[in-house]
Amino acid sequence: MTEESPLAGSKTVYYLPGHGGQLSTGLGQGLLNRGFNVTGRATVDAFRHLPFMEQVRIVTEDLQTHFWSPEDHVVANSFGAYLFLNAQAQLPPYPGHLLLLSPILGDFEDSENHRVFSPPFPERLKKMVFAGEFPSPLNAQIHVGELDWQSVPATVAGFGLAAKIPVTVVPNAGHMLGAEYVGGLLDRWL
Repeated sequence: MTEESPLAGSKTVYYLPGHGGQLSTGLGQGLLNRGFNVTGRATVDAFRHLPFMEQVRIVTEDLQTHFWSPEDHVVANSFGAYLFLNAQAQLPPYPGHLLLLSPILGDFEDSENHRVFSPPFPERLKKMVFAGEFPSPLNAQIHVGELDWQSVPATVAGFGLAAKIPVTVVPNAGHMLGAEYVGGLLDRWL
């Protein structure tokens, strides 16, 4: 695992940021500001260049070894949520507290701006959840922006319903839910 804050005695949060994300900036900084240790996998440098299934294997190992109790907290954002969900697909239901923000669930396209993204195994999670084969986390919630083109709210809502994970659609928000919304969410959730 990488980057842990020096706050001795504080609760630790396992954090998986979006593609190219650091553990100590943005949402990670928000966790640090609230007095939490932050550990996890920054999606940059050596980790980013690993094959996708190796990234999933490492996240799976991190979770099982260090963050597998009902008291543990995991925050995963965007592509980090995709990594978490692909790890979860290979495990029993996650027993801790899980917060998924703007999760990537597969292919997406912004035809207006001619942008397309297809993660590895883009249909895997959807197929599993709609076949009733996805081991749903025990204490999870999902938040997605109403205007998010990368984490399409209708897709996320359908996934959440099938996986029995409550989904909150944030009005007037895009892929970035905004510091004010996320800050308030963290204060309530943690």
